[in-house]
Amino acid sequence: MNKVAFWIKNARSIALPQSVLPAALAIAVAAKHDGFSLWLALLALLGIIAAHLAMNLADDYFDYRTKTGEHRQEMASEGIRARIAKYDYLTSGKATVGQLRTAIVLFLLVAAVLGAVVFVFRGMPVVYIALATLFLGIEYSGKPLQLGYHGWGEWVIGVIFGPLLMSGMHMAASGVFTQEILLTSIAVGLLVINIVYSHAVLDEPADEKCGKMTFSRLLKSKLAKLAFSYIFNLLPFVIVLGGVLAGILHWAYCFVLLVLPMAIYLVYSLTSFVYGREISLQPKKWMGPMGNWEGYCKAGIGWFMIRWLVCRNLVTFFSFILIVVNVILAFVI
Repeated sequence: MNKVAFWIKNARSIALPQSVLPAALAIAVAAKHDGFSLWLALLALLGIIAAHLAMNLADDYFDYRTKTGEHRQEMASEGIRARIAKYDYLTSGKATVGQLRTAIVLFLLVAAVLGAVVFVFRGMPVVYIALATLFLGIEYSGKPLQLGYHGWGEWVIGVIFGPLLMSGMHMAASGVFTQEILLTSIAVGLLVINIVYSHAVLDEPADEKCGKMTFSRLLKSKLAKLAFSYIFNLLPFVIVLGGVLAGILHWAYCFVLLVLPMAIYLVYSLTSFVYGREISLQPKKWMGPMGNWEGYCKAGIGWFMIRWLVCRNLVTFFSFILIVVNVILAFVI
């Protein structure tokens, strides 16, 4: 059991809300359909968790092979604000690369077994979605494509945790694919992209020095960088409003407008960062939880964390509001 906990922790289980929240939203949307199956939904959710942990470990494996983490460690010692290597369990000798490969295979095996059960009841569509997700997950860091190192990592993450994950979960839970889940998953996917895209804009000097090509680096001009910030932050709300006006989404989806101020703040604060303008970076209650804010400020990373945390809180609150809306529509109204 200790070994299981060891590898779950190494697989950055702290990042699981990134997959669990969209999955829970897909389950809530699917609950309104006659073919809804809670037990299949829960099996699929466990499979998604196992696959997410496997992909995080696979990212560590390929990152270790390319020594990107070591480059970042060197840059941090030079005073550049860079992310530190994620796989201290390898560099410290607590685990070997062979054990890491075994852990990846075992997590994928759990996901495959659970997926096979869902396949028996829902058919080939869930298999196609799972295979597409697996392919993109591996090619994010792995060869030959290494999409995360050629400027497409942000989009890969958005597609995986938005349309693919949510449509697959909806199919597993209800057996159908609808326009409602399509629009909802695209909106959530864009907000997920926004987390990693904003991170890349803020961390661009470190990425450039270690040779990692992010989507932010592909966009040469400041105007282009900010244009995509507008798209990732604001288009999800446009999609929801458009879906409501078209009669695809229930009017209650408009409650997501409650978190629109967070998206506007993110565009404003990223604009200030890109143009080097000083702004107040004091957290407000409407921004959501800020973790150890005093600790971040003492470490000199408050400027980064406030933007990143608002990005995270935006997709969290956006998803939570829609989960509540859909549960009420399914079981109350």
